[in-house]
Amino acid sequence: MALIRWEPFREVDSLQRDMNRLFDSLMRTGDGETSSMAFVPAAEIEETPEAVHLKLEIPGMEAKDLDVQVTAEAVAVSGERKSETKTEEKGMTRSEFRYGSFRRVIPLPTRIKNDEVQAEYKNGVLDLTLPKAEAEKNKVVKVNIG
Repeated sequence: MALIRWEPFREVDSLQRDMNRLFDSLMRTGDGETSSMAFVPAAEIEETPEAVHLKLEIPGMEAKDLDVQVTAEAVAVSGERKSETKTEEKGMTRSEFRYGSFRRVIPLPTRIKNDEVQAEYKNGVLDLTLPKAEAEKNKVVKVNIG
């Protein structure tokens, strides 16, 4: 049997290549190009006995540029940030803002009445109030023990 020399840095390099490949696949835009960072709005969800409250942080956009679609089980929010490029005197423009389209689908913890959803967009925060379906409000589940 031949002895093989163990080189721990070779395994670290392999792990780094695999992680880079993983992150590259996650950062692809819809048209297949790799963006420096895909925009995904942050979300906060809270459930009360009467409704599900969902907040999404989408700064720098107007309400007319957002598309919100609600089913009984999920909420889909999409939109597009358009670039407003301004040329400076020296011919150089630098921007760290993210532009392009985004889409986020958030599954809901319970069924809701999607025809009674209320929405408000203020100061870059989209606030959705999603009333629960009647069957979900009074739902009691029998739990069998052992």
